[in-house]
Amino acid sequence: MAGCAGEPAPAVTVTITPTVTPTPTPSPTPTPTPVPTEEAALIPNPTVPDLVPNAEPVPLPQGPAADQGATPGARGTTTADGAGALLTYTVVEGDAFFDIAQRFNIPVQLLLTMNPSVPGLGENIYIKQVINLDWTTTR
Repeated sequence: MAGCAGEPAPAVTVTITPTVTPTPTPSPTPTPTPVPTEEAALIPNPTVPDLVPNAEPVPLPQGPAADQGATPGARGTTTADGAGALLTYTVVEGDAFFDIAQRFNIPVQLLLTMNPSVPGLGENIYIKQVINLDWTTTR
């Protein structure tokens, strides 16, 4: 094939025409139609039985205070009458009303009743405050 030179192939022109594909228009998702439901039948309130009051409250035990000895939350001093019955307790630093009640074997509620001047349900006692220990009086 020597000496054979052929004519060059003619150039081919290709024309590309882009075709635009239309973007589909989104169609809205149909909202489901609510299905009516039957309303629940109304039921009248049940009849309330006659109310019976609670039993009588158990009274707080009362009696003279008995010193169980100083504890970390009740280290103050006491006063007593001539017969030795405890009358008062003087609060010192670090005392707590609950611990004072425990030291003298008195329910906290009763000690609060005996000491209506003690504010904050016994949470707000102060140093040198005098607490009544005589269950027959209030202070």
